[in-house]
Amino acid sequence: MLDIKFIRENPDIVRKSIKDRGLKLELGQVLNLDTDKRKVLVEVEGLKAEINRVSKQGKPNPDIIEKMKSISQKIGDLDKKVVEIDKKLGILMLNIPNITHNSIPVGSPKENKVVRKWGQIRKFDFKPKDHIELGEELDILDFPRSSKISGSGFCLFKGFGAQLERALINFMLDLHTKEHNYREIFPPFLVNRDSMTGTGQLPKLEEDMYRLKDDDLFLVPTAEVPLTNLHRDEVLDESELPIYYTAYTACFRREAGSYGKDTKGLMRVHQFDKVELVKFVKPETSYDELEALLKDAEEVLQRLGLPYRVVMLSTGDISFAASKCYDIEAWAPGIEKNLEVSSCSNFTDFQAHRANIKYRLKDKKKLGFVHTLNGSGIAMARTVIAILENYQEKDGSIIIPEVLRPYMAGRERITRP
Repeated sequence: MLDIKFIRENPDIVRKSIKDRGLKLELGQVLNLDTDKRKVLVEVEGLKAEINRVSKQGKPNPDIIEKMKSISQKIGDLDKKVVEIDKKLGILMLNIPNITHNSIPVGSPKENKVVRKWGQIRKFDFKPKDHIELGEELDILDFPRSSKISGSGFCLFKGFGAQLERALINFMLDLHTKEHNYREIFPPFLVNRDSMTGTGQLPKLEEDMYRLKDDDLFLVPTAEVPLTNLHRDEVLDESELPIYYTAYTACFRREAGSYGKDTKGLMRVHQFDKVELVKFVKPETSYDELEALLKDAEEVLQRLGLPYRVVMLSTGDISFAASKCYDIEAWAPGIEKNLEVSSCSNFTDFQAHRANIKYRLKDKKKLGFVHTLNGSGIAMARTVIAILENYQEKDGSIIIPEVLRPYMAGRERITRP
């Protein structure tokens, strides 16, 4: 959430950011409500000052007492009006996106900028198969049975496929905790409405979330939600920053907007595993921290030996809450596509305002809002696609990346059992 003072003092900057995102959102109602609220507050202060002035004049007569009762009633009515304005203003404020950083491309997703590439695209001496065919032939992916159990858009991993998934999770957690200095958290997979609002999924993306109607709890769409809300309504000491967290969770998304997109196999599923990275940092370091976060996520793919590219998202493609975002896309030769396996974002103080996460500066006299960042470190479903398709052999087996072999009892390849 943007600070209302910032909107009031910088309406042109906010309007430009909204326009650059390709959104149609008027600030007029927000600014008018803010003006109305401030007028009412000035009136309330004036009435309170009048009561204080009269109270100092000694014992009041009946007429004065009656006047004071009338003023007190008016103050009560005006306080109710402020509450009503705050309610309307709060709803509108939740729908205003973050300010996009001036370094990102302006325009539609077509303006996304490839920042760098890593790794060599493998040249096959045979026609590479896609992950669906490979998974079925090796009996490690079972889409018919997952559909029978849960419906379309889910996947069942079997045997070495399940081991591969578990190996990836453990490898990533070990890398981020032992070498990148993140603290591991194992959070709940259900979160409340305040948590989802704090990170920006609600109210904008509610239709894409899985909700338990009886309890008003949501299945986590990403570990970003519980990790960021660890410090909701808290004041951190400046000496505690930066704070780095990592967590594995299953992630649940309805993919309500996926109509017309490629949803075959593991491309776009309702449930997938992910290791997440979240940072709480001081404002002056947040963009440097974003670059460091990106490198931490990239190192996962480098150690897996998967070719990828880093893409800086344009204003028309960046998420609602982010100021700047990089996508990491792994190459999948079987389907001949670059697949997004990570998004690394700086939210500046946008989430901190929504979740009320502050820090106390060293002089102890001032509070500020932290900057929050998050990145996938990394998401599993499409990473599995990239591994299966890049490491396939002519005989249909899959070479297991070296860094995963210790997590798979030293096995070097996946073959049909």
